[in-house]
Amino acid sequence: MRPEAMGRWAALRPALARALGSRSLVIGGAITGALVASALLSLLWTPYSATAMDIAHRLAPPTWAHPFGTDRFGRDVLSMILVGAGNSLLVALVAVGIGIGIGTPLGAMAAARRGWVDEALMRFNDFVFAFPALLSAVMITALAGPGAVNAIIAIGIFNIPVFARLTRGAALGLWRREFVLAARVAAKGPLAIQVEHILPNIAGLLIVQGTIQFALAILAEAGLSYLGLGTQPPQPSWGKMLNDAQTLIYDAPGLAIFPGIAITLSVLGLNLLGDGLRDLLDPRLRRAR
Repeated sequence: MRPEAMGRWAALRPALARALGSRSLVIGGAITGALVASALLSLLWTPYSATAMDIAHRLAPPTWAHPFGTDRFGRDVLSMILVGAGNSLLVALVAVGIGIGIGTPLGAMAAARRGWVDEALMRFNDFVFAFPALLSAVMITALAGPGAVNAIIAIGIFNIPVFARLTRGAALGLWRREFVLAARVAAKGPLAIQVEHILPNIAGLLIVQGTIQFALAILAEAGLSYLGLGTQPPQPSWGKMLNDAQTLIYDAPGLAIFPGIAITLSVLGLNLLGDGLRDLLDPRLRRAR
């Protein structure tokens, strides 16, 4: 092994040891990895077509042919859950991306400019934050109709003030630090300071918050689909599967149990992953525990 590679490995070993020593990070990473693997697998293969109906075998119990049984239309529940994982991840990924892509620059601008700019942006954030994702989805649906795109927009708008407030609060403290003052003395502009010094130092906070918001976005998408405002048939969705199962809870309880477990594990895994990343990226919290 080359000396450069050995040096990099020696530098990574303490971080790797801390990561493997965090049960939250390991368990959360494993669950999240399984979720992502299921979504990727659904793009290439599913036991059956998630939209193919087989009325002759409707409401079949779990068997080797259908490990999770079939729904009231004879569709394979396992295939629907796999495809639903991909839909949930896509909605959550784009929605959180909207929150980070818009909220982070707004928060950074508020911290850098201060004064009336800071006040105006924060009051705008308060106004947006007053409309939860569900209420935003109802308003958007009234104008444009239900659908996954509208759910993404509603959840994304709700995420903007979350990341804006987080970025502003973290950046305000950094603007008073010595290395930022030195950069200003070196005639670096506000934009250069934000890109080179502020954002790299708060990237860990944004990553941790991103995993938490990702879990909330999956939960919000399931809730919107349950109400008929999210992903529309025939595309499978965990929330829509729960909605369809509520009238068959005694005849086929698995129709509610399996998508419910999928939602629970996804949210639990992402929250554990966020908790583990917070411990890993902030040694002070780890020592406190």
